[in-house]
Amino acid sequence: MQARVVRMAAQGGPEVLKIEDLPIAEPAAGEALVRQTVVGVNYLDVYHRSGYYTLPVPCSVGSEAAGVVERVGPDVTEVKAGDRVVYAGGAPGSYASHRNVPAGRLVVIPEGISDETAAAVMLKGMTAEYLLNRCYPLKAGEHALFYAAAGGVGLLAGQWGKHIGAQMIGVAAGSDKCRLAREHGYSEVIDRTKENIVERVKAITGGAGVPVVYDSVGKATFDTSLDSLKPRGYFVSFGTTTGAPPPIEAGVLQKHGSLYFTRPTLVTYCSAREDLVKSAGAVFDLLKKGVLTVHIGARYPLADAARAHADLEAGKTVGSSLLIP
Repeated sequence: MQARVVRMAAQGGPEVLKIEDLPIAEPAAGEALVRQTVVGVNYLDVYHRSGYYTLPVPCSVGSEAAGVVERVGPDVTEVKAGDRVVYAGGAPGSYASHRNVPAGRLVVIPEGISDETAAAVMLKGMTAEYLLNRCYPLKAGEHALFYAAAGGVGLLAGQWGKHIGAQMIGVAAGSDKCRLAREHGYSEVIDRTKENIVERVKAITGGAGVPVVYDSVGKATFDTSLDSLKPRGYFVSFGTTTGAPPPIEAGVLQKHGSLYFTRPTLVTYCSAREDLVKSAGAVFDLLKKGVLTVHIGARYPLADAARAHADLEAGKTVGSSLLIP
């Protein structure tokens, strides 16, 4: 049996992604062979491809996909043949038509949720869940500043925060993305192309600043995030789309008001299967209740993975992007 797989011989720009036909082995003990129907595209994939996170090459990329279990290896109890499943995280390699996946990382897709929705929401939705529920447990009435508000995670976070009762302040680029963010739960949206973020945050909060900033941008917004926080606020740095933030000195946190700084990752927050199932379950529950809606901004053939990456890095995408094997 063969699988179509997007691989790279070296890390670099989007052009390193090439599609190949490769044999696929029978699932080993603890694995399930998944025929993948939809593959999610995430900025984590860009980090893996570009070399921001070093990978042994040649290798595949991709962190998320949905599909149907075709066969299971020995000692698999979590899923069975015929189950519709989704996964996010783990070793890169989801850009493929078929893949052997550790069964302990698979979650059965509930009835009423499509493969496309599951693949578009799994990683991004669990990211929103752990950020707002567990990293800094956001409370009703609190303000929160969230960057890339019109991105895949940002749109889900806006809706989730509104459901909690928080006052979500989004940051986006341009009127179209700002409008989309408002439609997805943000009470205020700052257009970073023409507004001063710190000034707007202070105006919105009556000069106090916000108790938490969720920053996926990194280097370019580091000082802005610090200056937007109120005393004893939380700086949650969960992405680096403009490069890594500078090293932070303890004294800087003190001078800005005894701040807290953390660099969390979904891998840690969902490393145990129990946490994975609970986090995914929370996402699916809000989907079924209509609290969350998924905005799929673009679909690409699997062979066009390079174009999907180029569009994502250029800021041309909104919501979630998908690859179709």
